[in-house]
Amino acid sequence: MVHLYNLHPFGSQQVVPCKLEPERFCGGGPDALFVAAGCKVEAFAVSGQELCQPRCAFSTLGRVLRLAYSEADLEVLILKLESNPKYGESANHHPHKTNSRMKPAEGISNETLQLESDDFVICQKPMELLGEKSEQSGISVTLESTGLDDEKIKYFHVQHLLYRRFAPDISSYVLSDDIKLHSLQLLPIYQTGSLTSERKNSYQEKELLSLFCFFSLPHVGYLYMVVKSVELMSVYQYPERSQQAVLTPQFLHVITSNYLQCFTVRCSAAAAREEDPDMDSTVKACPPVSMDVCALRIQLFIGLKAICHFKNHIILLTKADSETIPERRESPKRLLSRKATSVKLKTPPVAEAGWNLYIVNTTSPVQLYREMVDYSNTYKTAKTQSCIHLLSEAHLLVRAALMDPSQLEPAEKAELLEAFKESCGHLGDCYSRLDTQYSHLALPYYKMSGLSMAEVLARVDWAAEDGSQKYERGLIFYINHSLYENLDEELSEELAARVVQMFHVAEPKQLPHILCSPSMKNVNPLTAMRYLRKLDTSGLSSVLVTLSKAAVALTVGDLDLYRQEMRSHSEMKLVCGFILEPRLLIQQKKGQSVPTELARHLKETQPGLLVASVLGLQKNSKIGIEEADSFFKVLCGKDEDTIPQLLVDFWEAQLVACLPDVLLQELFFKLTSQYIWRLSKRQPPDTIPLRTSEDLINACNHYGLIYPWVNVLVSSDSLADKNYAEDLSKLQSLICGPSFDIASIVPFLEPLSEDTVAGLSVQVLCQTRLKEYEQCIDTLLERCPEAIIPYANHELKEENRTLWWKKLLPELCQRIKCGGEKYQLYLSSLKETLSVVAVELELRDFLNVLPEDGTAAFFLPYLLYCSRKKSLT
Repeated sequence: MVHLYNLHPFGSQQVVPCKLEPERFCGGGPDALFVAAGCKVEAFAVSGQELCQPRCAFSTLGRVLRLAYSEADLEVLILKLESNPKYGESANHHPHKTNSRMKPAEGISNETLQLESDDFVICQKPMELLGEKSEQSGISVTLESTGLDDEKIKYFHVQHLLYRRFAPDISSYVLSDDIKLHSLQLLPIYQTGSLTSERKNSYQEKELLSLFCFFSLPHVGYLYMVVKSVELMSVYQYPERSQQAVLTPQFLHVITSNYLQCFTVRCSAAAAREEDPDMDSTVKACPPVSMDVCALRIQLFIGLKAICHFKNHIILLTKADSETIPERRESPKRLLSRKATSVKLKTPPVAEAGWNLYIVNTTSPVQLYREMVDYSNTYKTAKTQSCIHLLSEAHLLVRAALMDPSQLEPAEKAELLEAFKESCGHLGDCYSRLDTQYSHLALPYYKMSGLSMAEVLARVDWAAEDGSQKYERGLIFYINHSLYENLDEELSEELAARVVQMFHVAEPKQLPHILCSPSMKNVNPLTAMRYLRKLDTSGLSSVLVTLSKAAVALTVGDLDLYRQEMRSHSEMKLVCGFILEPRLLIQQKKGQSVPTELARHLKETQPGLLVASVLGLQKNSKIGIEEADSFFKVLCGKDEDTIPQLLVDFWEAQLVACLPDVLLQELFFKLTSQYIWRLSKRQPPDTIPLRTSEDLINACNHYGLIYPWVNVLVSSDSLADKNYAEDLSKLQSLICGPSFDIASIVPFLEPLSEDTVAGLSVQVLCQTRLKEYEQCIDTLLERCPEAIIPYANHELKEENRTLWWKKLLPELCQRIKCGGEKYQLYLSSLKETLSVVAVELELRDFLNVLPEDGTAAFFLPYLLYCSRKKSLT
């Protein structure tokens, strides 16, 4: 269906002062018009609203059959001349100053097979073949040389795009001309980048974005998109027989014998989708390619014969023909027959008809856009689809102008961009107010308009103050999404109250959610509480309503009401409520995670609930790892380099929860780094930890049981500081756990001095986990000999059991020889060692490991035990 409007796409017009009747004409360069008549070509200067002025004229070697202007490397006018016995078929090339580019177009004609008998006319059935399938048409295409010296035919190839066969309309008496195709045209649209980006227009930088193919029958035209796939976009029904048509990125201009018609096209809509992958989303929108086309104007113009488009001009040839009368009329069968290919016409003997060549200036896109917007106001109160249709046409008009590859002046581009944003606002208004299945489009159009939420709300008709006010889906959809997107915009108290009232009427289930938006910060708490109390919680999550009430009560300082609401649900249910609406705890402002007043209160009163809730958010993908870390730092007032205890509690909770998406080693690194830092600085936590080391060992597999010898080692020094002891136990437990990558932490142990029990225990633990047992034995014998036997009993087993007599026994004997204050410790350790070795080795082997200079009386009891152990067993 074609909508018909009475707009004014055409402006002023002027006559081209040609000396001879034009036969061919075309535009070229920035301001040149070429007109051919016979063997002569005239050039005229066309500049804006100024009169058309002759520029030059030249003669050709034959009658001009066709004109085309090239703007490639050479700026030439290419003429196809009539074949001449003397010169053969020739072509002239005349240079001119210009910056535009010729688009080669080839016409392919195919006559429909007709079979005729005395009683029947038989035609082949209609057919449409698209893309590669069009090669099945059986039509062969041969490339012809143009005669240019730099032409390389071998690099050219033919690509089949479309084959379509039409059946003639025999329902009425028509002339044979009424079934002929005309005005085949290819229209390219080039890549332009975003509508707001700066763009250069040199030919070398052009990249083809979309290609469109148009052709026409006398009463109907067809527009196809032919880049990635071949697809029919639009069908144009003409009110009377057409003679010629010309396609531009913005319009289709069609001439009949007495009318100049202007139709809208969908080229910019198709190209926009090719160019921008975000199109047709919640971010960006564009009117659909399938939208019905419309005729903006049908202008009376007597005697139209030919048309061409050039820049912002339409060139028209008119000729007042003498009256022609058919000598006879034929039946439909005979008129369709190939044998009846001509009709003899009787021409009265009158003087030669007059002619004129006109330049019609097209209205500027912005001016025509303004007229279309004004026109749409006639439909505004009726709330019909016609308003959306006309505003969509206005939007596409501006979009097409911005995508036009021709140079745009900065002021012109700024004006078009302003009109583009305004058109998006108008479409947003339509989709937000009209009851349509596409009401969700209000969101992307309002986004593209650049309007703030307050500006959009100011455009709403708030006439009805009572609850009977009806709010359309589009407006609700836009506001709901905008409030969820955490825009850095705070609504006034009045507008916030309007929004609360709107959702109370239209979407009461969303009321707890929209009250959590940072944009609703200025809402009156009493108003919010009044509407929350009106909610029927049967269809809602009651815990969410409870938390919303608690947050409002906290805002007004009513702690009794706050405690009452928080006690009405278990802690687990409260965690579920926070998962349903994370913004009760965390809000986004200028890209930063900001704790709410409720979160700050929970930090002081229920830190465990707060940590569990943030953990629930992370487990349900409502908050990221880095965002959660940042949240706790901001909540506790710490800078990026300072780790609050509440964040350490959160990390420990993550390990306990065994979250699958948490990088385990990264979490280990965070915790161990913090434990090591606090131990090295003897820095106590800023708050009481939520879990002790014993709690973590019992609740989490990643925290292992601390080895018994470590307790002996630690007990050698008095750890009066309970927090210090807890941090050390947690670090030791992690190292003893099964999941810890020891090698990754060794480089970070440097801050822990080996002179302290903490440093010594951690160092020996890490060396043990790395199976550096001999080094551990040396360290313990030197620093804490009382721990050597518990260490050996726990670690020197199975394949490491030989270290009892190969490493520990010789070391103890050597140190006893040296004496010293630790003599008695070494001696008791040696006795324990000999007892183990006597059990493990045979007598001969036992003798071989004993020192040669040892006292026999000392070793004799162990030798006797070793010799009698067989009889004992």
